Amino acid sequence: MNLTRVAILMGGKSSEHEISLISAMNITAALDRNRYEPVLFGISKDGRWFLQDEQAFMAQEMNPKTVRLVSFDKPVGLVPGAQPPHFMDLKTGEMLPEPAVVFGILHGTNGEDGTMQGLLHQINLPFVGPDVAGSAVAMDKDLAKRLLNEAGIPNAPFVVYQKHERSSISWSEVTSKLQLPLFVKPARQGSSVGVSKVKGENDFFNAIDEAFRYDTKILIEQGVVGREIECAVLGNAEMAGSAIGEVVPPEGGFYDYEAKYIDADGAKLYLPAPGLDDSTIQRVQKMAVKACQALACEGLTRVDFFLQPDGQLLVNELNTLPGFTKISMYPSLWRLSGIAYPDLIHQLLQLAIARKAEQDALSTQKEF
Repeated sequence: MNLTRVAILMGGKSSEHEISLISAMNITAALDRNRYEPVLFGISKDGRWFLQDEQAFMAQEMNPKTVRLVSFDKPVGLVPGAQPPHFMDLKTGEMLPEPAVVFGILHGTNGEDGTMQGLLHQINLPFVGPDVAGSAVAMDKDLAKRLLNEAGIPNAPFVVYQKHERSSISWSEVTSKLQLPLFVKPARQGSSVGVSKVKGENDFFNAIDEAFRYDTKILIEQGVVGREIECAVLGNAEMAGSAIGEVVPPEGGFYDYEAKYIDADGAKLYLPAPGLDDSTIQRVQKMAVKACQALACEGLTRVDFFLQPDGQLLVNELNTLPGFTKISMYPSLWRLSGIAYPDLIHQLLQLAIARKAEQDALSTQKEF
């Protein structure tokens, strides 16, 4: 039986390193072994690549406080060029078997922001998820919101500051433009890393400093009163939206890193979101697809919304490589929509291969 070799990239130079490892564990466990053969590449926090022993890696508990890369005896280097092989064992100099497709479940910086996608283009491999432009734009909340505004897709009011402007940020100036509460966010992070909810001036500058720990650009956004609902989008040129889920944050708080990955009792997840009529569900799905098209986010994306009491929808953000942990929304929403987890992974891999075939059909030569 000829199995399709899937390179699973995990870890990375990101504050979401551990979450990436847990997502990779879930994907590896669910991969259809009658179709696919996984090869695990772990990227350390300093950016080095290592081939992982699957059995040792999968023997770990799925706990973000303890999970780690386990194999460091086979460092891997990449060899550029259109033709395989591209993966080299740096100790022996031997070339490793070439994967047919890459599932890079690298959340956050250096994995979800277009940089890894560009690298995979250079070695001519198909990969799951949005391409370079969509990944980069969706990761930058500032750019994403500007494009959403251009496409007429409503989102929360915001202001942006660069790190060199830190000393000029004024509480009175910000609150003259935005209503409390405020959310202060690194512009290019995920999983709510570095995000703070601000209710008064005493918290404001601490929140700014916390956000600047993770990025040189921050977003200050007006808090929105409304239900937090989510829709998963699947597809390349033709996209579809999933059933709708809802997140109810902890009392007085928000859906932060702890609530997402560590303290599962800190927030409530509802699948499906209760009490939505068919018209609202269709509006959410339509706007989710429109947002993905506006930001060039094909393959997979989770679109997060606020549903306000008057029925208005606001897009919160687009997540181009959402988590695949046991409590993650993206696979749960598609399971609710009738696509089992292994079948979802299969569809994502096939979408990646199909997109690469379409790109390969394009001319790269100028005719004279």
